[in-house]
Amino acid sequence: MSKLIKLFKDLSEDINSVVVRDPAARSKIEVLLCYPGVHAIMIYRVAHFLWEKKLTTIARLLSTIARFITGVDIHPAAVIGKRLFIDHATGLVIGETSVIGDDCTLYHGVTLGGTTTQKGKRHPTLGNRVIVGTGAKILGPITIGDDARVGSNAVVLKAVPNNATAVGVPAQIIKAKKNAEVKEFEAYAAEKTDPIIDAIEKLKAQVKALEKQINQKEE
Repeated sequence: MSKLIKLFKDLSEDINSVVVRDPAARSKIEVLLCYPGVHAIMIYRVAHFLWEKKLTTIARLLSTIARFITGVDIHPAAVIGKRLFIDHATGLVIGETSVIGDDCTLYHGVTLGGTTTQKGKRHPTLGNRVIVGTGAKILGPITIGDDARVGSNAVVLKAVPNNATAVGVPAQIIKAKKNAEVKEFEAYAAEKTDPIIDAIEKLKAQVKALEKQINQKEE
């Protein structure tokens, strides 16, 4: 009975988290009826409950139905914390041994995938308050630290520290300032730039400066 109470409590918190984090959400009723990400997480929580009760075939059937309805593929064995916000939903994949902390945000097209066919831990672990941008791929049994962010379309193959941002293909780490504080919800990693692009731009500036010096000497 206590697990059922926890199940309904988690579902309620999932709905509330969308209202808080999505400016397009006008009411809890709208979120409940119209958000495929909420539908996906609701079905997942029931499927996960059944999975823990060893009703694995029914759990997998529910996850298949959820994928058909919402476009979100969540394995019922995955462990997902409280208040997960799946925005837009379509094309999102969460593998069997994935672990997701509390208050995380995943956008459409995100994949938490494996890199091996061997059994055991083969999918990522996300800490608390992690934000993963559209189309990002996090692959393998790596850890994404608390308050970390993964930029849109990044391919993350290595661990990301707490408060850091990973961007690019393959992803590069932008370390956050020491003692960084998360003051409010910020979507994606929009204020960060790709370190590879930054390096190219710096090289361009250096080349222009050298060309200017050469031209001045020739004159």
